[in-house]
Amino acid sequence: MTALELARLHLSKAEEFLEAAETNLDQKLYNAATSDAIISAINAKDAICLGLTGHTSKSDNHAEAVQELKRAGRAGSELSATLNRLLKLKTRSQYAPMSVASSQADKAVEWAQRMLSGAHDVIAGR
Repeated sequence: MTALELARLHLSKAEEFLEAAETNLDQKLYNAATSDAIISAINAKDAICLGLTGHTSKSDNHAEAVQELKRAGRAGSELSATLNRLLKLKTRSQYAPMSVASSQADKAVEWAQRMLSGAHDVIAGR
């Protein structure tokens, strides 16, 4: 499978998880919305990196994912801070006893939308 084909598969997953995030946000399921937004953004990051560089890493280290996106080119660099903000909500939304606030979930979904839009731009240009 080519890098572009893989990028398109990640883009499709990013779309699916963003749709789930938006649905969960509408239902006031803030932890689920945030978690889905993060998964969407990670898939968007993979699509961007594959589209720009032909490869992506699958590290569990969030700092490495942000740096990979930053190094991928201008489009990736411009979105690296957005991914970083989202990843900072991962522990709270998935593991911590304290829940994500509605305002944080709203921002998470907004940031995931930004990531997906950037991924669409990258893949459309290929």
